[in-house]
Amino acid sequence: MTTPPAALLSTDVAGGTFLLREATSADLPDILRLLADDRLGAGREDQADLAPYLAAFTAIDADPAHHLVVGRFLGQDGSDTMAATCQLSMLPGLSRQGSWRAQIEAVRVAAELRSHGLGGIMIRWAIAESRRRGCTMVQLTTDKSRTDAQRFYSRLGFTGSHLGMKLVF
Repeated sequence: MTTPPAALLSTDVAGGTFLLREATSADLPDILRLLADDRLGAGREDQADLAPYLAAFTAIDADPAHHLVVGRFLGQDGSDTMAATCQLSMLPGLSRQGSWRAQIEAVRVAAELRSHGLGGIMIRWAIAESRRRGCTMVQLTTDKSRTDAQRFYSRLGFTGSHLGMKLVF
């Protein structure tokens, strides 16, 4: 068995320890469960075929401008639960005097572990990592129907400054 990567962050929370680390390919089934664990994700994700997810993971893992992170919740009772995930990408740009920006995507916290501060810990880590890497801003999108997520991001200091648009193929 391969040893998981070193912790990016470890902190005591809600009766246990939250451990944030880089994802490994072995984490994919758990990550997919998190991504599919709401009405929007349930219609988008196909956990029966891991091949496209493995190809995407390989590309993300090979590029130092991208981080796919997972958060494990280690309970005082000995439990070990996949608690959270997100992808952080560093993007160069010409605007804003050639500044880099960070994009946060695919943020999920396990339903049973929401409201314990895990999402905030993970997003604050992503913001700090973005600053450390020289980014001048962090951006993200959230579906208009995810009003709880919008309130969550607002509490962390994000503002709804732009209208996001997508063209899905």
